[in-house]
Amino acid sequence: MKFSDSRTTLPLLMLVLVISSMAVQDSIGHPCGSTFFSALVQLIPCKAAVAPFSPIPPTEACCASIKALGQPCLCVLVTGPPIAGVDRTMAMQLPVKCTADFEPCEMAK
Repeated sequence: MKFSDSRTTLPLLMLVLVISSMAVQDSIGHPCGSTFFSALVQLIPCKAAVAPFSPIPPTEACCASIKALGQPCLCVLVTGPPIAGVDRTMAMQLPVKCTADFEPCEMAK
């Protein structure tokens, strides 16, 4: 298999590493249980709204995903390991933008 562009290869490799580390965390009792990977996948409809410097508001599909995800798992995602292409501040604003009644996440100090 030939990769035509290193700009594509590096983000893909980072995503695989992040997903792999999250799968390991699932198996050792993550606060979101065995659904941590599923929680990450639920952020996919929000990709445009949480991209760094994005002016795009969350879509209805994104808001539905955030509400289904719930506050504890959203907080685990935004306070956990970095996720390539996700601005944590923008991700933490999703509940407000989606009118979800969540308590704010506490950031690690």
